[in-house]
Amino acid sequence: TMDVPVKLAKVIKVLGKTGSTGNVTQVRVEFIDDTKRSIIRNVKGPVREGDTLTLLEWEREARRLR
Repeated sequence: TMDVPVKLAKVIKVLGKTGSTGNVTQVRVEFIDDTKRSIIRNVKGPVREGDTLTLLEWEREARRLR
């Protein structure tokens, strides 16, 4: 397997639902190993505050919902 850099990030705030069917949740996460840094991500499936996400492409940030 290729060695993919993986980042663990904790959901600190659920911002809202997006996507045509509302099946995507926009959340703000902070990195476990760098809690000063937080980004916004779109998550598929059920998610709530306090969840830990495994981010594969952790540099990409979602656009804010309007």
